[in-house]
Amino acid sequence: MAIKFQYNKTSLQQLEKQLKMRERALPTIKNKESALRSEVKKAKAEADEFDARLEQTLDALHDMLQLYDEYVPGVLRVKDVGMAVKKIAGVRTPVLEKVEYEVADFSLFNAPGWLLDGIEYLQEVVRIALEREFYLRKMELLDRARKKTTQKVNLYEKVQIPGFQEAIRKIKRFLEDEENLSKSAQKIVKTRKAMEDGL
Repeated sequence: MAIKFQYNKTSLQQLEKQLKMRERALPTIKNKESALRSEVKKAKAEADEFDARLEQTLDALHDMLQLYDEYVPGVLRVKDVGMAVKKIAGVRTPVLEKVEYEVADFSLFNAPGWLLDGIEYLQEVVRIALEREFYLRKMELLDRARKKTTQKVNLYEKVQIPGFQEAIRKIKRFLEDEENLSKSAQKIVKTRKAMEDGL
């Protein structure tokens, strides 16, 4: 990325201002990237933990699964999922607050004896699966923000800051050369005038 500039003091001041701004922002952006990286790892670990819990819960229910042929569909449904938003390093992430279930009326005499326990197990499985999905979404959002932040760090470190430094160096050299030429021209004029006055 070529930085556009003019060979004058105004342009030099603007470039120095831009450079200072980026040099001040860089540590903050690096800290944000580091925080996001660790949060992505945490979210992934928690999602993996929910995977393991889900598998464990389903394994515990394995013997009961054959009984679910007797399960009456529509007895249990998710009524509402309560969600909040939590900011992590400036990124809005979803947090599962509560899950509301609706249990349809059914006859305890006509239903299988295990149905009440089965409903509780189903609620647990649904909650674990929902929490897992929330952590996966959180991980996606944080990872996307981390990638953008990494790109910004690289842009500042490898492109913009060196570009501004080079442009500032070029302008300073040009202005110094211009000043030296001006002084040399003044000396020549002064010497000529002294020679003319001396004749």
